[in-house]
Amino acid sequence: MSATTGIGTLTVRPLDPLRDAELLHSWVTHPKAAYWMMQDAKLQDVEREYMRIAAHEHHDAYIGLHEGRPAFLMEKYDPRYVELVGLYDPEPGDVGMHFLVAPTDRPIHGFTRAVITAVMDELFADPRTRRVVVEPDVSNKAVHALNEAVGFVAEREIDKPEKRALLSFCTRDQYLAARGVAI
Repeated sequence: MSATTGIGTLTVRPLDPLRDAELLHSWVTHPKAAYWMMQDAKLQDVEREYMRIAAHEHHDAYIGLHEGRPAFLMEKYDPRYVELVGLYDPEPGDVGMHFLVAPTDRPIHGFTRAVITAVMDELFADPRTRRVVVEPDVSNKAVHALNEAVGFVAEREIDKPEKRALLSFCTRDQYLAARGVAI
């Protein structure tokens, strides 16, 4: 993926669990990443978690770059096998997604919106993707608003082992409509 936005160029590369662990550790343990639920993680915990993801057949992680510098984390997963097993009835073409914008001392207005848009563009670049599924914490109002802005529709609350989550979906058409693209 490479997307040029109003805030610059965003690209993604596969995450390397060993090479990227220190960077990821600084992101996921930052106070702004509280919903990532890794606040107390040690460096080895982060390495282990992303090695597990790298080895998983149905879960992938990527480092997102802004102008060539690491700036966000993107994960995609098959909800038939990861995260949502038994919590809803997946449809063909469903793809699960997580993203985390790196903490910064110099925020750029519109950056998070540009990141989620680039992530959605990346997911929908695969013609097999019919619908993106997310399950953020029910209390994460900021991400609910962001999800809604790119076309997600909340379906219902679900209980996951680690949180009460808002199960939400975004079809390709909903995403394009939210972007103002004629369908």
